[in-house]
Amino acid sequence: MSKMQKEATVVGAGLVGSLWSILLAQRDYRVKLYDRRSDMRKAGFLGGRSINLAMSNRGWKAIEKAGIVDAVKATALPMKGRMMHSVSGDLTFQPYGKEGEAIYSVSRGGLNLELLHQASKYDSVSFHFDERCMGIEQGSLNAKFEHTETGLQHESDSPLIFGTDGAFSAVRGSLQRTPMFNYSQQYLPHGYKELSILPDADGNHLLEKEYLHIWPRGHFMLIALPNYDGSFTCTLFLPFKGKEAFENLNTDKEIMDFFERFFPDTIPLMPNLVEEFKTNPSASLVTVRCNPWTYKSKVLLMGDASHAIVPFYGQGMNSGFEDCSIISELMDSKGDDWASIFEEVNQSRIKDADAIADLALRNFIEMRDQVGDPKFLLRKKIAGWLHEKHPDTFIPMYSMVTFSHIPYHIALAESKAQDQLFEKILSIEGIENNYANAQTEAIFLQWLEEKKM
Repeated sequence: MSKMQKEATVVGAGLVGSLWSILLAQRDYRVKLYDRRSDMRKAGFLGGRSINLAMSNRGWKAIEKAGIVDAVKATALPMKGRMMHSVSGDLTFQPYGKEGEAIYSVSRGGLNLELLHQASKYDSVSFHFDERCMGIEQGSLNAKFEHTETGLQHESDSPLIFGTDGAFSAVRGSLQRTPMFNYSQQYLPHGYKELSILPDADGNHLLEKEYLHIWPRGHFMLIALPNYDGSFTCTLFLPFKGKEAFENLNTDKEIMDFFERFFPDTIPLMPNLVEEFKTNPSASLVTVRCNPWTYKSKVLLMGDASHAIVPFYGQGMNSGFEDCSIISELMDSKGDDWASIFEEVNQSRIKDADAIADLALRNFIEMRDQVGDPKFLLRKKIAGWLHEKHPDTFIPMYSMVTFSHIPYHIALAESKAQDQLFEKILSIEGIENNYANAQTEAIFLQWLEEKKM
């Protein structure tokens, strides 16, 4: 690709689009970054529909490639495990990984702002806000835009178009009308609503800030992630319809009765609970899968535009950032041979995206139903013991997804294999009294041998 051709249009200035613009600019690409929203560097970030994010190894790798780790870590808070809250107020701690391993709570809006500021340091990145993408013109394969205020329309004729415009991508919408394009979306019956726990009068956190707090209640749950300013961003995951559901929480009394019944220890921490509950929208949770992610060596979908997932493994942003890392590494080996890069993405990356979508759905059940189950807690302890004894041959499922760069499809296969292992181990009589023994290890070693066959 000649210097004149090293130009790209990035549709969507969210997390993935902003980061990808930085990585392209570092390779001397001229980048035209479009977004239908106003410039949040001027307008600020509006909350109310945003789940706080948990940055882990896959995300940090991409941030490191962009050279902005220090800037992002400045306001990121480490969370070393889950803190479960029972209805009676009892607390139970579950570490995420080994000593020293943590995921990091980051504000979606704050991170997006930081990435835009970092992108603006490159003269080769131009910003085009208040521009709604109307799709890809089938003839010219140019991206078409309409200004949201003036109604003026124009096309961007870059030789490369990257669709990073989210789960309801306009770029993907155009590809869906092309031959042999496979697409599906699956909604959970649950939605989510953002709430908040404000800091105390001195700006301190009212809960321990080193944990991701979870109030698991069977088919629904509340979580809280710490923010740098002393607050917590809380998210209620609840069915839209049913006995305990959003449809039945409309009046002040209904809202308060619900929290008094299921989350009584949060009420003193949320003086604005009713107002926030009624003001902030209830948003849906969708899984998007499609194949291929590319069209005619010119258009590539990335992030939620190609593989939106539910947030229960904390891998939505991380997997989107991993898209950036992987494509950047393909450029290291293939240069600007985009036809080859696109082919490799379709062959290798889509199966990983499908795998993390499955894992995220599985983890929802774990978080809402199982984290307080004694059998589940025992399994976690046994997994930790096996990892300590056999660190090279046994990696706990959560660590594999969160603290490694093992491809997601391999992690999913390992998850299913580990289910079979623990089914045998947990059936040992009296295992809850003594799991660190020769019988447990014998079952593990036999399982390991069977895997090699």
